[in-house]
Amino acid sequence: MPSIELSSPQSLRKRVIWAGALNIGCMLASHAMRLGGNLVITRLLVPEMFGVMAIVTTVSVLLLLLSDVGLRQNIIQSPRGDDPLFLNTMWTVQIVRGFVLFLLMQLLALCAWFAQHLQLWPAHTTYAAAELPLALALTGFFAIIYGFQSTKVDVAIRTFQQKKVVLAELITQLAGLVVMLVAGYFTRSIWSLVAASLLATLVYTVLSHLMFQGPNNRPQWDPAALREMLDYGRWILLSSAVGVLAMQGDRIWFGGSMSVMELGVYSIAVSILGTIQLSLQRLAGAVALPALSEAARSGDKERLRNLYYRFRLLFDLVSLFACGFLLTASPLIIGWLYDARYAGAGGIMAILSLSLFTLRFTLAHQIWLALGLTKYLAMDNIIRVISLFILLPLLLAIGGVTYAIWGVALHTYLTLFLIYKVSRQLGLFDLRRELAVLPALALGALFGALLVRLFA
Repeated sequence: MPSIELSSPQSLRKRVIWAGALNIGCMLASHAMRLGGNLVITRLLVPEMFGVMAIVTTVSVLLLLLSDVGLRQNIIQSPRGDDPLFLNTMWTVQIVRGFVLFLLMQLLALCAWFAQHLQLWPAHTTYAAAELPLALALTGFFAIIYGFQSTKVDVAIRTFQQKKVVLAELITQLAGLVVMLVAGYFTRSIWSLVAASLLATLVYTVLSHLMFQGPNNRPQWDPAALREMLDYGRWILLSSAVGVLAMQGDRIWFGGSMSVMELGVYSIAVSILGTIQLSLQRLAGAVALPALSEAARSGDKERLRNLYYRFRLLFDLVSLFACGFLLTASPLIIGWLYDARYAGAGGIMAILSLSLFTLRFTLAHQIWLALGLTKYLAMDNIIRVISLFILLPLLLAIGGVTYAIWGVALHTYLTLFLIYKVSRQLGLFDLRRELAVLPALALGALFGALLVRLFA
C-alpha cells in the first residue's frame, strides 16, 4: 500500500525552527488562556472541588498510561509511520483500548461509591467526597472519545506539519475554557470542570478528522504492524505503567491523608508548576523527538549528537532558571494570583520546584525513544516509582504532609545515575557542558529573590 506523502522539501533545521516557533507560540497562548481561566474559576468554585477533580484526573491519567504502548511514539519513529495500513492498525488498537478504559473507569466509580457506602475512608479525606463516584463515571467517556482521534495528527507531528496541530489545540482549549467558565458561573459546581474536559476532548477528536491531510482512518488489522507495535511498545507499556505511579503517586497518597481543601490547594501548586513541565515535555515530544528520529533513521551519528546537544542547551537553561526562580519567588507569585484561601500553595510550589532540576533530562528520554532503546525509559520510571513509594510513606510517618512534599520534589534525583550511565554508553555525556549551564540556577534564584525584595 502506498505511503502518505507529507514530507517537506525544507531542511531539517528549518523545519525544527518552524515547528519550535509554532509550539512556543501555542504554549504562550495556551498558558495565557489557562491562567486567565484558572484565576476566574478559582473565584467561582471552592478549593474542595479542585481536590476532587485532582483525584479524578489522576485516575484518568493512571488508566491511560497503564495501557500506553507508545502508539504516537511508534508512528513518529517507525519507518512505516506513513503507511495507511500501519496507521489504521494503530487506530483500531486505540479504539479498542478506549472502550476497555471506559469500562475500567465505570468499575472504579462503582468501587468508590461502594467504599463510601461502607464508610471505609475517614470523612475528612478526599476519597470520601460525595461527588467523587459520579465524577469518575462521567469522566470515563473521555477514554472512548479519545480512542477515536485520528492518526493524521501523529503523521503531522512526525513530518513537522504542525501549523494545524497548534490551531486545533488552541480551538480545543478555547472551547473547553468557555464551557468551564459559563457552566461554573451558573452551577458553581465541580460539573463545570467535568463538562469542560469532555467537551475539549470531543472537539479535538472531531478536528483531528476534519483539519488534517491524509486518508481517513478505517478499521484494519495488519499482523506485521501489530508485531512491530508490540516489539516497540512493550517497554513503553512497562515504562508508562510504573511511570504513571511516579507522576500521580503523590495525589494517590495525599488523597487519603489530606483533606479535600488541602488537596485542592496542593493541586493549584502542582498545576502552575505543571505549566513549565508540560511546556518542555511538549517541545520534547512534538519537536525534539521527530527531529532526533529522522536523524536516527539516517544513521548519521554525528548529526544526531549535534541535534541532541542543541536541544539540551535550551532545555537546560529554561529548566534550571525556572527551578531557581520558583524556589525563591513562589509565595510571591501565589499571592499575586490567588486569594488568601490558596496562600499555602506558595510554600508547596517552592519545594516542588526542585523537581525542575531533573526535568531537563527529558531530552535523554527522547533520544532513547528515537533509537528504539525503550527499555531504558522503563528502567528510569521504575527507579522513580520505587523511590517515591518508599519516600512518601516514610516521610509522612516521620513529619507528616510537609515532609512528604519534599519526597515528591526530590525522588527523581535517583534517576540521574541511570541517565549518566546510558549517556556515557551512547557517547552523549560531556562534563563541561553539564557544568557550564549550572549558573542559570543561581541566576534564576537571584532574580526571584530580587522580585520578592521589591514587591513583597
